[in-house]
Amino acid sequence: MPASPSSSAQTARQRLGEQLRAMRQAARITGREFARRAGWASASPVTMIERGQRTISPDHINLWCDICGVPERRRAELLAEQDNVAGMWRTWKQINRAGLSATQRAGHGRYEKVRHFRSYTSNGIGGLVQSEGYMRVALEAVRLDQGLEVDDVSEAVAERIRRKAVFQRVGARWVFLIEGQALQHRLYPVDVHREQLEYLLEMTTDPGRWPSVSLGIIPLEADRTRDGVHGIWPEESFTIFDDRVNIELISGYLSISRPDEVAMYVAAWERLMGLAVHGEQAAGQIRAALAVLDR
Repeated sequence: MPASPSSSAQTARQRLGEQLRAMRQAARITGREFARRAGWASASPVTMIERGQRTISPDHINLWCDICGVPERRRAELLAEQDNVAGMWRTWKQINRAGLSATQRAGHGRYEKVRHFRSYTSNGIGGLVQSEGYMRVALEAVRLDQGLEVDDVSEAVAERIRRKAVFQRVGARWVFLIEGQALQHRLYPVDVHREQLEYLLEMTTDPGRWPSVSLGIIPLEADRTRDGVHGIWPEESFTIFDDRVNIELISGYLSISRPDEVAMYVAAWERLMGLAVHGEQAAGQIRAALAVLDR
């Protein structure tokens, strides 16, 4: 795995490497002796892996466990952690290598299992609450920006629309939080932007159609001060799937599952939710954004 632009992904890899080093030291095996038993010409790979400077594969985990003679239960724990670390960071090239429609299909599973879904967007409109026209131009922009040769945007749009069926799942909650500035960001043609705002307006004024969905808007004029000193800043867009956080960055996709890190995002969510308006007040924010388009 190449060095990630995310400190969380790199830190997770370093933590795993530290556990391998502790395991080797507990077995009283030097780096040089470990390399000899592994059949390596030098101890350099041992150092790099234990410092998290190289990809840690399942083969590495099994090698450390075999040489250090650890119990099978510990092996299973380390393999599970390695799997989590490997899945934390993926570049967009890796994600979309099979095409946009395949990416959309692959994502259905986590939406069909989640019980409490929370989405915060500070710069645009999230996929599950996008109108069809907005989806189409957004996915076309992704295809062009990433230089994808296959044009399967129509199929990807159909998959994303199909995903909305999860709103009917019994026992699941879908909560969306959008910064007021995102309503103003005109990322695509005016007619597409208007369609998107009208779709959001329908969601706020006809909640009977989406009984499990809640939409909150953080007004541009919201008082974001806290205790007279600290401000509640807009954050990077993120999604909380029960006990996992997903973050879309410019270069790739970060997935966080460590409880302490997830708790930080949940705390940020609660702070931001405290600024939001809902129902008719949210509808008023959307109408104001629509009015700007008619000037």
